[in-house]
Amino acid sequence: MIRRRELAAPFRAIVLGVVLVAVAGIALGLAFAGSPAKLADGVHIAGVDVGGLSAAQARTVLERRFASLRATPVTFTADGQSFELTPAQLGVQVDWAAAVDAAQRQGEGFGPVRGLRRISTRIFGTDVLPTTQVYERALTYVIGEIAKDVARAPRDAALRYDGLEPVSVPAAEGQRLDREAAAEVVVRALAGLTRRPVGLPLQVTAPEVTDADLEDALDDAKLAVSAPVRLNLGKARWRLKRPRLAALIRLPAQGRTELELAGKGADRFLDGVAAHVNRRALDATFRVRPDSSVQVVPAAFGRRLDRSATARAVLAAALSDGDRLARVSARTLPPQRTTAEARAMGITATLAVYSTAYAGSADRIHNLQLAISLLDGTLVRPGGVFSLNETIGERTAERGFRVAPVIVGSEYEEAVGGGTSQVATTVFNAAWEAGLKITERNPHALYISRYPVGRDATVNYPNLDLKFVNDTKRWILVRGWSTSTGITVGLYGAPTGRRVVSEAGPLVVRGSPPVEKIEDPEQPLGERVVEAYGEPPRSVTVTRKVYLPSGKLLYDETWSTYYRGEKRVVRIGTKPPEPPPIMTTTTTTTTTTTTTTTEPPPGQ
Repeated sequence: MIRRRELAAPFRAIVLGVVLVAVAGIALGLAFAGSPAKLADGVHIAGVDVGGLSAAQARTVLERRFASLRATPVTFTADGQSFELTPAQLGVQVDWAAAVDAAQRQGEGFGPVRGLRRISTRIFGTDVLPTTQVYERALTYVIGEIAKDVARAPRDAALRYDGLEPVSVPAAEGQRLDREAAAEVVVRALAGLTRRPVGLPLQVTAPEVTDADLEDALDDAKLAVSAPVRLNLGKARWRLKRPRLAALIRLPAQGRTELELAGKGADRFLDGVAAHVNRRALDATFRVRPDSSVQVVPAAFGRRLDRSATARAVLAAALSDGDRLARVSARTLPPQRTTAEARAMGITATLAVYSTAYAGSADRIHNLQLAISLLDGTLVRPGGVFSLNETIGERTAERGFRVAPVIVGSEYEEAVGGGTSQVATTVFNAAWEAGLKITERNPHALYISRYPVGRDATVNYPNLDLKFVNDTKRWILVRGWSTSTGITVGLYGAPTGRRVVSEAGPLVVRGSPPVEKIEDPEQPLGERVVEAYGEPPRSVTVTRKVYLPSGKLLYDETWSTYYRGEKRVVRIGTKPPEPPPIMTTTTTTTTTTTTTTTEPPPGQ
């Protein structure tokens, strides 16, 4: 019992103390509770002291003050630069009513509690940031423009030449605008009711390549240009002196950390080496001997500079402490047709050669020469089909063909590629004389006397073609060339021993030339002038018999051709005769005056 009394006394003292503190707190709270209709002292909204004001009074003060500042700019600073913006520019709107409500809640509560909260507000103060709306696109644009102005890219460490001595270019930090934080600062400042300059937040940007990153590269660069480098390719030799090496070796810069043999100087150097190294591969070809036999011209391997490997070799030699020798790297280029492949084709003899003479304009002759060059060297496999259209291709101005006369229907017109049909006629007759199977031939619509009768051919891309089949057991080579007088087509292959017998029938006239009458108002009425005499329609039949060496008949063909008549053009005058001249009669009247004298009769 004694011990309990001893413990109770301190306990009662503690409880009494707590009670006294509570009573004091309540009393203090009641003393500072103030009126709930007034904002607590120490409360600020957007930096403006609104303590002691009613909610309505505070809202009126804030709204009026903000309205007066809508067109007043706030100065924002960054990196020594200034930027002025107004709330009106960014469409800033502030909810002052909500801000006042938030401020009012700072001093609310039951009497003593309200008082205690207001004591805290009075001592420590509080600033309410109002809810703000802004035109986001305008804000984003403005922040972007400021970011461009204040941005400074970091500078990576680099190396450069000072004469022939590589030296370091130190790295440097950069800076950029913290866009997200800057946007908050701008909006908050424009929503505020003060116009003090405001600094914008910047971020430091570090370089990616530091001075320490290039310490080894600097040593390598000094070694690279310390002495000449020798470059070998067989008997060819190049000696790269120090100035030349400095022009070829690109030092680390712009984020690069390694030495490179690159740049315009290196490209020009490798171009020069390539000019000595590069050699195109040559396919095996065929040459016709004077005795008409065919000889295979052997193929030749080509060579191309390996630019990357050669550049690496030069750089490696420059970075060597010992033998500074670089070897040129080249790749071997094989021919597409080897000598063995050409010999296996079995092309050893002339099968047929046929020529036609030039005729027509210079543009037509140009088309002949171009077309014959395009078919030169064509190879036709055994059983394969030669197509003139596929071999020469479309005749267009882009491919070099010119406008020249062509036969369209039964008339001459102008078209790109005019004259190509003469090439078709030349190929047709070469295939004819070689005894090959001709599977498509289209004659001209009009008779052309300079070609063998019944043995002309015309083409028109892509619908009219000339085709023959390689019906031999070996390849056929089609050669074409032009001379000062005409074009020639030669067919070469394995000897066939074929014998060709041709016979042309008479050229039969099938009627009179068609007549075209043209009224000519410049010619006297009824007068007839023959402008073109025309040609009658004709037909002809040609036979071809092809015999094998054994005498067996391989082909017995009859080719019938009908030529349309060319128009006889007659101009008939329609000019009426001039009327006879009108006769004009002039009458002259003469007045004669007669005087009469009366005399007496004679004798009177």
